[in-house]
Amino acid sequence: MAIDLSRVGAREALKSRREPHWQRIRPGCYLGYRRSAREGSGTWIARGYDKDARSYKLKALGDFGELIAGERFTAARRAAEAFADMIESGGMPEEKIETVGDACRNYLKHRPGSIAAGVFRRHVYSDPISKVRLDKLRRHHLRDWRKRLEEAPALLSRNKEGDKRTKRRSASTVNRDMVPVRAALRAVLPQGSPGTDSAWQEALRPNRNADRRRGVYLDRNERQRLLAAADAEIEPLLRAMCVLPLRPGATAALTAGAFDRRTSTLTIGQDKAGGDRKIAVPPLIADFLMAHTKGKMPTAPMFSRSDGRVWNKDAWFEPIKDAAIAAGLPSGTSAYAVRHSVITDLVRDGLPILTVAQLSGTSVQMIEKHYGHLVRSDAVQALARLAV
Repeated sequence: MAIDLSRVGAREALKSRREPHWQRIRPGCYLGYRRSAREGSGTWIARGYDKDARSYKLKALGDFGELIAGERFTAARRAAEAFADMIESGGMPEEKIETVGDACRNYLKHRPGSIAAGVFRRHVYSDPISKVRLDKLRRHHLRDWRKRLEEAPALLSRNKEGDKRTKRRSASTVNRDMVPVRAALRAVLPQGSPGTDSAWQEALRPNRNADRRRGVYLDRNERQRLLAAADAEIEPLLRAMCVLPLRPGATAALTAGAFDRRTSTLTIGQDKAGGDRKIAVPPLIADFLMAHTKGKMPTAPMFSRSDGRVWNKDAWFEPIKDAAIAAGLPSGTSAYAVRHSVITDLVRDGLPILTVAQLSGTSVQMIEKHYGHLVRSDAVQALARLAV
C-alpha cells in the first residue's frame, strides 16, 4: 500500500524503524521519512537514481523542525526533487558536502580560475559561516554573515600623515561578493519556504538600487594623462586596463601564456564571466602584449609588481590614486573607472552592444542597463540628422 507522507496523521501513525518509509515522487526520485522513536519531529531522507552508477544515492535532509507540521512535506519534497535533479545531471560529488565551506569548495571544482575563489578565501573560509552544516543552515546564520561582510573593510589606504584608514564597503560591492556564495549554496541546497527561517536565500537578496550608473568617466586624453603620471611599476598594468575592457582583477590575473602570438588571441583565464574566454586583439595591442610576455614562462604573470607578485586591488589602489592626483583627475578615479571609461568609448564608437558584452565579459543586460542611455542618445542625434 502506497504511503502518503503529506498527511501529518499518516506520518504520526507510522512505526519507528531504522529503514525509512518511502514515498515515490517521480521515477528515480523518492522521499523517505523516519519517525522519531521519542517525541519530536521525524527526519526526512532523499533518494535519487544514478544511471551511470546504476544505484540509488541517499541524502539526509533533516527534520524541518522550524516549520509547522503541515508544511514539512512540501519543503522535504522540494529538497528531494532538487537532490534527484542533481543526481540525474551527473552532479553528485565524490565527497560529502556537509557545510557551507564544503559547498563553496565544490562550486570551485567545476569553475577553475573563477574569481569566486578570492571571495570565498576572504569572506567564507575564515568566517564562522564556513562550518555551519547545510542541514542546519538558517536565514539568521546568513544574515549575521552578511552583516560581517558589510562591515569588512573594502580596502586599506593611507592619509597624508601615513595613517591607515578603511573605506566602508559599498552596497554594490556587497552585492558582488554575495553572488558566488548564493550560487554555491543553490547548487547543493534547495530554497526554503518563503518567510520562514529556513528561507536562507532571503538573507542573500541583493541591495536594491546599489548598481547605479557608473560615475567617473575619463576621456582618452585624461587616460593618457593618467598613464603619464603613473609610477613605472603600475604603468604596464594600467595601460592594459586602458586598452582592454576587462575587469581589473582579470587583467591582473593574465599570464604570459594567455597570449598566442600566432593568432593574436588573448585567453582570459580568470574572470567573473568564466575562464578560457578568448578575444582577438589588433596589431597595436598585440605588440604591447608581446612585449610583456617575451622571455617569460607561460605561468608567469604578464604584469607583475617589482617583487614579482601578482597585482591585486589592495596593491593597485594607492598607485592609481596617486597618479590621478598628480594628473589632476577626479577623486573617484579608480581601476573600475578606467574600465567604465573604456566600455563607454566602445559603445559611443558604435560597437554593437553584444560585441561589447563579449569583449568585456559582461551580459548584454548589464551593458544595456549601464550604457544603454548612450545608445539612445546617439539614436536621437541620428534621427535629428534625418530632418528634411
